[in-house]
Amino acid sequence: MPRVESCPTSDALPAAGSVERWCHEFATTCELQAKLEPPAPPDPAETRSWEANPPARRLRVPGRPRELRVVARSPSAPRPTALRDPRLRAELVHTFVHHELQAAELFAWAVLAFPATPLEFRRGLLRLALEELEHLALYRAHLRELGIDYGAHPVRDWFWQRVPTCTDPAAFVALQGLGLEGANLEHSARYAAAFRAAGDEAGARILERVEQDEIAHVAFARQWFERFSGRALDYDAWRAALPAPLSPAVLQGRPLNRIARRRAGLDEAFLARLEREPPTHLGRRA
Repeated sequence: MPRVESCPTSDALPAAGSVERWCHEFATTCELQAKLEPPAPPDPAETRSWEANPPARRLRVPGRPRELRVVARSPSAPRPTALRDPRLRAELVHTFVHHELQAAELFAWAVLAFPATPLEFRRGLLRLALEELEHLALYRAHLRELGIDYGAHPVRDWFWQRVPTCTDPAAFVALQGLGLEGANLEHSARYAAAFRAAGDEAGARILERVEQDEIAHVAFARQWFERFSGRALDYDAWRAALPAPLSPAVLQGRPLNRIARRRAGLDEAFLARLEREPPTHLGRRA
């Protein structure tokens, strides 16, 4: 994705004071402070906080503050054994911050893209966006402890290149929740162990907190994939819902975090099929 030179605009802005307007402004702002610490959204429990009959709004790109240098490719993540070097840990945590930002933006994107879904679903998307911002704040605070701040390294908008290709809400939860956040159950656990081995207990605890929250995120995706498809989660149905050219090969880590995935409601048949897929390194966020 090339660098965004100007902030995205829309001819049909959501109504002022609505959750949809909050999601639009958060996703499209080019102000760094508003991106990292947006104001609280309208109360999602109040029906009046939502537009009555919103159109589908499919943002193609996010707003990117000038402090962020977006690149087409990013360097490979360091091996866990190299993380005793605090500079490499800081670079990795910087990547985690940007992954959390993209995740929050894309949950907001889905609120705008799929307005015909049940309000319960869209309320859940907003809740998950806010939880991703909590993760971002934890990582950013730790990044500062490691001596740098967000923007010190280039960033890559890999998730924005893929997730907006989802044409329906089932595809969205298949990719964002069951796919990307499912893979994060492995990556968070692996990097927590690596940070602890490097003597970074604070970083390890943040990763473990993220892992625990992601279990609920994956469970949310499973529940809604089942509601959208009208049947229990099936591996072939999940794989078919992923937008091409993505496959389960890039949506996992090794070894599988079977305990966390089972807690999210994925059964042994699903995990056995996933484990038979040849893994491909994705450099997934934690």
